[in-house]
Amino acid sequence: MNETGDALRDELIDLTRRLLKSIGEGDWKTYSELCDANITAFEPESAGHLVEGMDFHHFYFSLPASSGPRNTTLASPHVWMLGRDAGVVAYVRLTQRLDESGKPVTVQCQETRVWHRREGRWKHVHFHRS
Repeated sequence: MNETGDALRDELIDLTRRLLKSIGEGDWKTYSELCDANITAFEPESAGHLVEGMDFHHFYFSLPASSGPRNTTLASPHVWMLGRDAGVVAYVRLTQRLDESGKPVTVQCQETRVWHRREGRWKHVHFHRS
């Protein structure tokens, strides 16, 4: 990948990290700024259905925040640039937290996130989490 491609790759990984941080912190403002209003998603919570728009996701942000320490790691990221204005980031998401008894646990899931740049701004337009 050339220097421009490397910069785009790094930018998409940084945006994905910001997105995950906003999820972990329950920061709806940042999450909604990073996502397209018509985002689509397949995720375990949607029970195999494609969900569209932000309402489905907003529900989870409106729940009380979980207490205790939490850490999210974006592991083994891979970026495919689909031109200068579109890219896909695939990775394993590791979330460390304490279980009900206070014992540390790590949960993993595989995620693919699609980003599209319009009018100079990147927006998260689709994801698949399993």
